[in-house]
Amino acid sequence: MTISRPPSGPATPAEPSLTGYRHELYPYSGPGEFAEGTLGFIQEALDGGEAVVVAVPEDKASLLRAQIADDAAVRYVDTTVTAHHPGRLIGAWQEWIKEHASDGRPVRGIGESPWDEARSRAEAQELRYHEWLLNKAFADSAAWWLLCPYDVAGKTAALDEMTRCHPEIRTGGRTVPSADYDPQAPYAFVALTDPCDPYDEFVYTSGDLPAVREKIERCAERHGVDGRRLRELHLAATEVAANSIRHGGGHGVLRTWSENRRLICEFRDAGYIDDPLAGRLKPNGTQIGGRGLWLVHQLCDLVEIRSTADTGTTIRLHTELSG
Repeated sequence: MTISRPPSGPATPAEPSLTGYRHELYPYSGPGEFAEGTLGFIQEALDGGEAVVVAVPEDKASLLRAQIADDAAVRYVDTTVTAHHPGRLIGAWQEWIKEHASDGRPVRGIGESPWDEARSRAEAQELRYHEWLLNKAFADSAAWWLLCPYDVAGKTAALDEMTRCHPEIRTGGRTVPSADYDPQAPYAFVALTDPCDPYDEFVYTSGDLPAVREKIERCAERHGVDGRRLRELHLAATEVAANSIRHGGGHGVLRTWSENRRLICEFRDAGYIDDPLAGRLKPNGTQIGGRGLWLVHQLCDLVEIRSTADTGTTIRLHTELSG
C-alpha cells in the first residue's frame, strides 16, 4: 500500500481541527500493527493539509518510507543520537515543530523512543519520564498532535506506566481518554539505585569547586575518560556543584562510581528544584538565567534529577566509558 496526498485540492480533515497539544499513546504488537496505525495517522494528516514530523528508529522509518509517496509535508528526522539522551528530546521537538509550523500549517508528530536499545535501566526510566514531561512542556504551545507508538510485546508492566504518561490512547482505530492519566498527579519515580561499591565521597562547601574538579578528574582518568569528554564532564560537574553552593544550602555531597560501563557523578544537596522542566527547554536568545542545567544535559550522556522540598536534590551525571 502506498499513501499520498489527495490529487486535487485540500481535503476536509479526518479529525477536528487542533486547538491545543494532543499526546496520544499507540500500543501495537509487531511491524504490521505499527504500520497500520502510523500510516493511517499520516494519511489523516495529509488529507487535512497538515505537516508530519516522523522521529522513530531507522528500521521503522524505512518501513514508512517504503509505503509513503515522497511528500514535502512528511519529514523524517534523525534520532540516532538524540533519542538516547532523554533530556535533549523536548528541546529537539521544540525545533522540529517550529520548523514545520512556520508556514501556519497544523503539525502532527510520530515519536517512538528506542526502548529496545536503552543502554541502562536509568535510560529507560528517563525515557518514560520524558513522555510524562511532554504534557507540561507543550501545555501552552501552538496546536500540534503527537502519536507515540509503543510495542507492547512482553511489556505489560511498562505499558501501565506509559498509560499514566499519555492523556489519550489510540486503540481499535479510535482515540479514547486514558483512564490512568492524571494531570494533577506528580510523576511516580522509581527509586534511584544505590551507588556501586567501591565509591568515593566528598563533602564540598563554598571555595571547594577546585577540589570538586580535582576529584572528578582523578576518578575520570582512572576510568579512561580524557580529552574532550573530560572537559565536558568538568564543565557539567562544576555547574551542578556551583548550583549546590548557591541554591542548596551552601554545601553538597559528591559521590563517584562506575557501573555498566558508565562513570556516574552524583551531587546531593538541600536545595529544591520546583520546575520539572528545568534544563529541558531550550533557552531563548534573551534569557539571562536557567541555562546551566540545559548545558548539563547537552554535555552528559544521561542526567537524572530527583528533587523534593522534603529530601532536597540529587543529580546524577552519566558518562559512557569506552571499550
